[in-house]
Amino acid sequence: MRRVFIIGIGAGNPDYVTMQAIKAMNEVDVFFILDKGREKDDLVNLRKTICERYIEDPSYRVVEVLSPERDTGAEYTSGVHSWHRQKAGIFSALIANELKDDECGAFLIWGDPALYDSTLRVIQHILADGMLEFDYEIIPGITSVQALAARHRIALNEIGQPIHITTGRKLSEGLAQDVDSAVVMLDNGTALRTLSNENVDIYWGAYLGTPDEILISGKLSECIDEIERVRSEQRTRKGWIMDTYLLRRVAPQ
Repeated sequence: MRRVFIIGIGAGNPDYVTMQAIKAMNEVDVFFILDKGREKDDLVNLRKTICERYIEDPSYRVVEVLSPERDTGAEYTSGVHSWHRQKAGIFSALIANELKDDECGAFLIWGDPALYDSTLRVIQHILADGMLEFDYEIIPGITSVQALAARHRIALNEIGQPIHITTGRKLSEGLAQDVDSAVVMLDNGTALRTLSNENVDIYWGAYLGTPDEILISGKLSECIDEIERVRSEQRTRKGWIMDTYLLRRVAPQ
């Protein structure tokens, strides 16, 4: 039976790749890589670098396909479901056409497959619809959330308190009063301004784990202008930016 690995490769640093991931990669015959355009060549090149560093037998194949873009003009949830259906068609074709019955394929996932990545849902959609028959396994990876905490040398949660993980889209609706520590991902750069007048600290990181890594921390009201400036400059320079940050309410004195 065909097998598919969904392998988390960590947040940008090849040293984040786990021994479990390396073992799985050395079983793979074909790596499927989604090309997100010239501006994001760095993401493709890192995956190839990881393969070259850790795979002992260079007989594996790499198949690149153009990644479909989500329709940002559509209602968010329906747009995401439509995008997943497009991906399901592409993934089905890759698995059916590029893998023999006894071969193993793999998707290399930035960070961890279980946190804000669509690949696992797409694979499960294919199997649920009976499009193909194959087995799959998930290999966890170090997320940007973990990398952020490590690089800022902080604990994500206060003693005995929960940590909330959310998106920039949800943060734009405001930070709930019962949330003291929140990690924010997938922010398009507009969410922070909604909290600029609140008494919160921020620990911000972009391109975590890569040579381009940038870290900024302090009171949000004092850092927000710098974060927005750096964010704009880096997006212009590289064509893309991937950032994550922790917000923490400051206890009243």
